[in-house]
Amino acid sequence: MITVTDSAAEKLREMMAGRGEDESALRIYVKPGGCSGFSYGMALDGPKPSDLQYNINGILVLVDKDSLELIDGSEVDYVDDFTGQGFRILNPNATSTCGCGSSFRTATQAGQPGSCDV
Repeated sequence: MITVTDSAAEKLREMMAGRGEDESALRIYVKPGGCSGFSYGMALDGPKPSDLQYNINGILVLVDKDSLELIDGSEVDYVDDFTGQGFRILNPNATSTCGCGSSFRTATQAGQPGSCDV
């Protein structure tokens, strides 16, 4: 299961306001790449039949099964501080992360390391 903090849920509701059905949910996914092996991705999207769907803190969250295996237990947060503003994923499965914070590997899966341009 994934959690969404209050600040992330509030920002997502702002972003989703007035959008259509095709952008009614938060999709979280993992793809090969980044300097540590896997990269996080997030997008506003609509549900697909193969998605796992969760209503978390009032936000519909969509995750594919392969991604959930790598990010199960993660927390999506929104921060606005001296280092910048944006969404961050805190992943308890990550055993190694990139300095940019958007690339990781787990104890059992290394992915396909590559460029940090995500």
